[in-house]
Amino acid sequence: MITIGNYVKAKTPEEAYELNQARNSRVMGGMMWMRLGNARIKTLIDLSELGLDQIEETDHVFKIGAMCTLRQLEQCERLREEYGDGIAEAVRHIVGVQFRNQATVGGSIYGRFGFSDVLTALLALDTFVELYSGGIIRLSEFVNRRPDKDILLSIIIRKGKRKFRYESVRRTKTDFPVIACAVVTGIVHGRESWYFTVGARPMKAALVERKWQIAKDVSEGQISAYAKEIADEFTYGTNMRGSAEYRRHLAEVLIRRAICSILAEG
Repeated sequence: MITIGNYVKAKTPEEAYELNQARNSRVMGGMMWMRLGNARIKTLIDLSELGLDQIEETDHVFKIGAMCTLRQLEQCERLREEYGDGIAEAVRHIVGVQFRNQATVGGSIYGRFGFSDVLTALLALDTFVELYSGGIIRLSEFVNRRPDKDILLSIIIRKGKRKFRYESVRRTKTDFPVIACAVVTGIVHGRESWYFTVGARPMKAALVERKWQIAKDVSEGQISAYAKEIADEFTYGTNMRGSAEYRRHLAEVLIRRAICSILAEG
């Protein structure tokens, strides 16, 4: 059971940051996972009045406020137009609509959960996080940082001509993923680049990049070789949902499917 001493709605990011420096303070997102734990929290900090619940678009980026819900991410038409069904696919299996209406994007990213579909998907894109004290840094850097007491304000996805696919395997429809994969390709500095993330290994998602130029008429055997090479780059573990060997096999299959799907799009 979770026990809360004080509840504060922060009026400014500065106030939230200062309150969060206390040892027993905690930032509140959607409270979907936190409430299931056992903890004694002296001060619970609510960010809902900081205007962080919108998805904003400029000529160059999408800026997703930390308090945006997974449902907002799922239903955003501009994200769908830019990246196809990939982002919606990454969240649609997460429990149910009621849950996704409360769980926040910021909570998913800040928690760096091993099972996080959201982290796996956004890590494959050209994504940054905006921190109150730490400024703007790449998501790939943030993932590997030790947890601290900074405040996550927004997630920033830099636009570009990219093709994005998301695949996952679950034992039941709304369960945590046994394995999750995202594959993105696009032209970066005049060269074709491929980005692969694998999450629920069961460790948190990791990223691999390749400067490949894959022809549309590439053979199935070569695609399988690419998928095997990438799957071998990641480490896997065993838990109640599957063995390390099983996860590695699934990752190779999902990566191959995603590559084939992207190439078929043309």
